Amino acid sequence: MLARILVNGLMLSATYAVLAVGFSLIFSVARIFNMAHSALYMLAAVLVFVGINVLGFSYALSAVMSIGITILFGIMCYILLFDKVKVHETAVMIISIAVAMLLQEIFLMTLGAHYRGIPSFVVGSVEILSVYLLYQHLFIILGCLIAIFILLMLLKKTNLGKAIRAVSQDIEIANLMGINVSRVCLITMGISAGLAAIAGVVAAPLQPIQPFMWLESLITILAVVVLGGLGSLKGSIFGAIILGFSQIIVVAIIPGGSFLRGAVSLATMVLVLTIRPEGLAGVAFEEERL
Repeated sequence: MLARILVNGLMLSATYAVLAVGFSLIFSVARIFNMAHSALYMLAAVLVFVGINVLGFSYALSAVMSIGITILFGIMCYILLFDKVKVHETAVMIISIAVAMLLQEIFLMTLGAHYRGIPSFVVGSVEILSVYLLYQHLFIILGCLIAIFILLMLLKKTNLGKAIRAVSQDIEIANLMGINVSRVCLITMGISAGLAAIAGVVAAPLQPIQPFMWLESLITILAVVVLGGLGSLKGSIFGAIILGFSQIIVVAIIPGGSFLRGAVSLATMVLVLTIRPEGLAGVAFEEERL
């Protein structure tokens, strides 16, 4: 049981971390509370299913297609919708929820409400310290860790990363220093959508694909970013680890505990907001976040 908790906890935490980091990134830079972030995760998973089962593509081609389309969709949403009202946080939240529900209804009309799935694309297992790990689980963990590592290196080692961090700290000063804030926000939206797409692509074989999967994912993302600190990338990673392992432990020790995962997320979010509203690694809401 301990080995299963460790493996499943790492897999779930890695997926949550990629999703939460993408959510925190666009909020920190563009001040956009994108409630449709989990819908982009769902879009990527559905596109992988369509590519493999409908179009007959290989997994690799379906994954590339899925990530590309999801990034393009996220960028178009930013250009056409979010950018025009991003100074009004409530309007952005309402519009992003509308986008998520629109995707939900499109999937309902085209694929129905049935649970869908795709077969594992990495078969086999390996024994590590007397524990057998499926290659599929290792692929998910390594894929998510590599995505986060590349993002952190991008933010720390490149000029684009420096521009992103500058905009996240002070938009007005960044603009005065000659940084094209609008372009940085647009690129950040693409990166955020790409992270959601990567999470959806790598986790698609191990989750039921259905039009309402974005709701549970959204609750989890909000719980993770609240736990870690809204806008803090490091806090999002810590929050993902804590929440991921908490959910796996509840599922492992309580009969029928899988139905309590959402309750664990909500309870964690309420508790943190009550005791420490800024989260574990967060700062005061009006200060810098990245």
